Amino acid sequence: MAAPSPTDHKSPKLLGRLSLPELRFVGDALRAETVGGVLLLMAAIAALLWANIPAISESYASVRSFHIGPAALGLDLSLQHWAADGLLAIFFFVAGIELKRELVAGDLRDARAAALPVIAALCGMAVPAAVYVLVNVLGDGSTAGWAVPTATDIAFALAVLAVIGTSLPSALRAFLLTLAVVDDLFAILIIAVFFTSEIGFLALGGALVGLALFWFLLRRGVHGWYVYVPLALVIWGLMYNSGVHATIAGVAMGLMLRCTRREGERHSPGEHIEHLVRPVSAGLAVPLFALFSAGVSLSDEAIAQVFTRPETLGVVLGLVIGKAVGIFGGTWLAARFTKAELNEDLAWPDVLAVASLAGIGFTVSLLIGELAFADDAVLTDEIKAAVLFGSLIAAVVACVMLKLRNRTYRALTEAEERDDDHDGIPDIYEEHNPAYHLRMAKIYEDRAAEHRRKAENEAATELQTAAGSTTDGDRPA
Repeated sequence: MAAPSPTDHKSPKLLGRLSLPELRFVGDALRAETVGGVLLLMAAIAALLWANIPAISESYASVRSFHIGPAALGLDLSLQHWAADGLLAIFFFVAGIELKRELVAGDLRDARAAALPVIAALCGMAVPAAVYVLVNVLGDGSTAGWAVPTATDIAFALAVLAVIGTSLPSALRAFLLTLAVVDDLFAILIIAVFFTSEIGFLALGGALVGLALFWFLLRRGVHGWYVYVPLALVIWGLMYNSGVHATIAGVAMGLMLRCTRREGERHSPGEHIEHLVRPVSAGLAVPLFALFSAGVSLSDEAIAQVFTRPETLGVVLGLVIGKAVGIFGGTWLAARFTKAELNEDLAWPDVLAVASLAGIGFTVSLLIGELAFADDAVLTDEIKAAVLFGSLIAAVVACVMLKLRNRTYRALTEAEERDDDHDGIPDIYEEHNPAYHLRMAKIYEDRAAEHRRKAENEAATELQTAAGSTTDGDRPA
């Protein structure tokens, strides 16, 4: 949730103005995610075309099933497997850093500010899961995929906003980002708890020893990628062979990084590493995962199955209806019981639009779908198709609602970014700073003096022109 501005002294504000440091962090994070989201969208489209064009569809299946890696280490994996277990570990590493930063330096460090996104995210996961279970109980389907519609894909959501040219105010962007961070946390817990069937305790013990060494080196201030990258690869390999999903290793290492700044530091180590790794995650790891996971058959029969089979229909309804109802309802309940007032610049339909946008559950939903139905390749592909259709429908619904308010959003965004005194700080954050008003007075005085000079020059020019005309009229022919 957006933290209330320092000027808010009365009742707590729901989706109020961000603090300046949080505004800058959110802006930097979302810019990187937007670029990654566009790449993710392109990769998903490429995968669908590759898998559905008859002349090349067989090559798609053979490429993603191609095995590579050292078999002696238990890592002879297909490219699709490497993308899901290896590349997504980078994605979850970044998610771990984001979560750590939110807990120690961001909005989640304050229990009152954290209440809204946590409640909204929990409701936004519980309601889609309940919708899925209800559909499958009534339709006599499998409840194994209850977790598929619970995730939100922030990168894909931002890519949709970029494509339609809608700029959300910072409070709504921060709300969406924090929702996704909390979503990622609970998705990690779901993967760890519900999708770990057998545990190899020797390998798990080795991974834990590696994590302890990772933590010790960080606390001792040891620097150098050549130390941490090999150690991270060893930890990941041991975690994979333990039976626990390997992405958990990425989260654990991300949570160990220090995300608070010490005296003299411009950025904390966590912020610095996130700045370096996020482009790899958003620009390479996640798009490649999409390329090898999103290529599902979209034949007439497959599309029909999406809307008739209880497992796939549960996913679609969970993403489209469950997410919107859960997040909107959770936000409304949080406001109702905390007596927080909604930011006067926004309206409840704005919250509903963002809640609908959160129904885009691409990356983590695809991963959970693969884990939930690992023994049924046909149903796995149908679940993936349901994720694609559900995310698409949620995106269309959200876009329609957001476009209706686009003029208001644009005006709010321009007001947030205006910096008339050119000091690098938006004017809206300096309304109670006397020095700001003195700078603005000087700027306006200089402008007034410039306009007076221009007026005097123009008046003098007009007089000279009039005098010249009079002289020409008095001259004999």
